[in-house]
This record gives sequence, C-alpha cells and structure tokens, in this order.
Amino acid sequence: MTEEKTEGRTTTFRLFRFDPDKGLATSITEYTLSVPRGMTVLDALIRIKEEQDNTLSFRCSCRMGVCGSCGMFVNGLPMLTCQTQVVELESDTIEIRPLPNYDTLRDLAADLTPLFEKHKSILPWIIRKDAGELDDPKGEYLQSNDNLDWIYQFTYCLKCGLCLSACPTAASDAEFTGPQALAQAYRYMMDARDEGFDRRMEIIDAAHGCWRCHFATSCSQVCPKGVDPALAIQLLKREIVLRRLRLAKAGPAAEILTGPVKDAKRKEGVPEAPPKSVP
Repeated sequence: MTEEKTEGRTTTFRLFRFDPDKGLATSITEYTLSVPRGMTVLDALIRIKEEQDNTLSFRCSCRMGVCGSCGMFVNGLPMLTCQTQVVELESDTIEIRPLPNYDTLRDLAADLTPLFEKHKSILPWIIRKDAGELDDPKGEYLQSNDNLDWIYQFTYCLKCGLCLSACPTAASDAEFTGPQALAQAYRYMMDARDEGFDRRMEIIDAAHGCWRCHFATSCSQVCPKGVDPALAIQLLKREIVLRRLRLAKAGPAAEILTGPVKDAKRKEGVPEAPPKSVP
C-alpha cells in the first residue's frame, strides 16, 4: 500500500466564519488536513472541529444523505457534504460557505426557517372536502399504481434547502415561494387522494408563486435526490392553465377502503399482519 493511500493527500479547507455575538464581521479561516480516500467533506469538517478548532459550527445529523441537514456551499455549489467525497472535488483547496439565499446563524449553519415556512404555506398534506374523513377515518384511501408512479419522484424531497439556495429568482425575490415548496405543491395537487387543488391554486397562482420561475433549472441540477423541482414547476404551470381555461378538471376523489380489496390474493411467503394492539 502506497504512502498516499495510507496517509492521504494534504488539502487546505477555507472555511467561512461568522460569530453573531461579534456583529456582522466575517472571515475566512484556513485549515490543513490529510485527507484519505473515502473521506467526505462532512468527515473532514468533523475532524477539523475535533482536532483543530472546537469553535467551528455547522449542522449535520444522519451522515448518510437522508436528513438533508448538512447542505453547504462547497467550491461554489450547494451540496450535501455527507455524500460528497473530498477526492471527487479534484482540488487541493476547498472553500466552504453557508448556503446562499438564507441568513447565516453561525459559521457554516444557514437559517432554513424561510424554507420550512414556504413549505408549510402550500398546505403539504392530504386535503379532503369533507374534513371529517380525516378527523374520523373509516379506512385507508385507495391510490392507483399509475397515480403513485406519476408523483413518486417528487416525494423524495429531503427539505435540505439546496434548490432554494441555487435559485436565481429566490436570490432577487425573498417572497418567491421557491422550487422546493412548488414541487411539493404539485406532488399533493396531483395525488388522487387529495381534493385541495383549488385551495392551493389560490396560493401558488399569485404574484410570488409559480409564474416567477424562469426555468433556470439550477434547482434540479443541485438536488441530491433527483426530485427535479424545475420539471414539477413546469407541470404545475400547465395544470393551472388547463384548470383556469376549464380544459381539465379534477378526477374523482379516491374511495375509502374499509375492507380487504376484492379478489386480492396474498403474495406467497408474505406473513399475516400482527393483531392490532389498540382497539
């Protein structure tokens, strides 16, 4: 085994530093680290914090590309640091900053509050005209395989905020609903079990809604899960136009399944479900 594979190559990390207790002053601090093959950017940051500077602040959780917490601006691109290996960046100098288009809480941690507020604004849950169905459910709602396939891609969203940080419209319009929220609006509006299309349309078919998107596709380029928010927004625009012109209408509401599916057969080898623990 060569010395390079054992020790790793020396890499300089230029990290953005910001301490809110010291006002608006910011700086760039350099750290040198021996990076072995397989080390992620997040691993490097954790090692710097443990061995060189315990005042360094950043956000992380699962370390496996699921929670979306560790999004940062690495060498000029928003990315999840936990699934980005240092050697893949092909640079001996790596500059890391907090995500743009957000306020900075401290060092590399961005304030994602606007992301979650915009996500909440599009009512990201199943809406039924009869609210009592959800308050007192009698069974599960049926959904066809075709309908699931249509929206499945857009259910992968981690709410990591990378798409909003890459969006040029969000950079100039703080009130823009944003690619994350609009993609999720399409996901719910096209769900056959949902009856809230008109209610959401009044929210997103507005001055700072979907029509502010200029299809730069930056959001889709940085999405770590391939959600493709840019595609969802264009499909959303098409659906809204068709509904406004009365060229399309909502399909029938999904039925409530109150018993076993007719003529359904259990797949061989699949065990029976355990009995209910709560009546």
